[in-house]
Amino acid sequence: MQKSPPPPFSYQFSPNVPELLQGLGCSLAISTYQTGKVVIFSAQNEDQLVQLPRNFERPMGMAVNGSKWAIALRSEILVTANTPGFAQKYPENPNTYDGLFMPRTSYYTGALDIHDLSWSGDKLLAVNTLFSCIAEMSPEHSFQPVWQPSFVSAMVPEDRCHLNGMTLKDGKPKYVTALGTGDTPRSWKDTMLQSGVLIDVESNENVLEGLPVPHSPRLYDDGLYMLLSATGELVKVDLNSKKYEVLTKLNGFLRGMDRCGDYLFIAMSKLRQGSSLFKDAPIAKDSVFCGISIVYVPTGKQVGYIIYNTSVEELFEVKVLEGMMRPNILNLKKGFHQNVIATEKEVFWSEHAEEKITEQSPL
Repeated sequence: MQKSPPPPFSYQFSPNVPELLQGLGCSLAISTYQTGKVVIFSAQNEDQLVQLPRNFERPMGMAVNGSKWAIALRSEILVTANTPGFAQKYPENPNTYDGLFMPRTSYYTGALDIHDLSWSGDKLLAVNTLFSCIAEMSPEHSFQPVWQPSFVSAMVPEDRCHLNGMTLKDGKPKYVTALGTGDTPRSWKDTMLQSGVLIDVESNENVLEGLPVPHSPRLYDDGLYMLLSATGELVKVDLNSKKYEVLTKLNGFLRGMDRCGDYLFIAMSKLRQGSSLFKDAPIAKDSVFCGISIVYVPTGKQVGYIIYNTSVEELFEVKVLEGMMRPNILNLKKGFHQNVIATEKEVFWSEHAEEKITEQSPL
């Protein structure tokens, strides 16, 4: 008897993941521009996971700071906030969630191809890939430039170096990654497999060069970590010697990373079939998994995973939602957020709001 194909968005996971998330007291959020979704993974119990997908238009970079969660979309950055007192009263599934992120602010940026996002206090900083700069979100303009690599001579929408990754130190941009150092439109395309750079923002110095498609620099108390996407490697950078150590190699195109305690959560993607950009990448034949790899920092070994079986092949970012065992997020699709009024202390329903609420599909 022929087996039925697995349902859309089906996934598998190593048996230790639910217990690990429970022990860390967190959930995981991923963005997948390929399917237009943000997905939250939470532990249902010590043996099972539950996923909550929400539709968003081409979600990529994400940044979480306390109750604020920002998501870079096709032509805007949406800022959501966890609304106290509302999660338990969510009418579609009451007494289920311990957090509910509601849309609060949008920065209408235009299609800037924003990659990494970071909060610096109340300021939201973004890697503006189209204009090859780090930008601060502005209430008056599409963006406010903060920094640009010294080798880029003009603030123009030409994606000259494919600036993509950013990490902060003391609230200021400290290290960024780019796929090249050219100064002409999309000059990085032909040499990207060996022309990536890690740049010190303060000194404008290239700390490392010749990198195979670097992404997701992340500065933690114990050092600077980074992903080399074309080789599927997680590396730790020695800033004194200007070299890096490979901690582990995974069977995926790596892009997107966050940390909780001694665990790194790394987003893996399958490479697009027939992609002219990556057909010669060392990871091309081995890039067979899409999902989340969990690496234990003290050993550098993968100790767990969540892998999609269907539907999802490319991820951009993964973020840890700390202190939340079962959070939810609302999108803008059906306007549910318009029926709720939240103050600092209370949550109110708009008049006749319950008559307007309709069943929402999580997909």
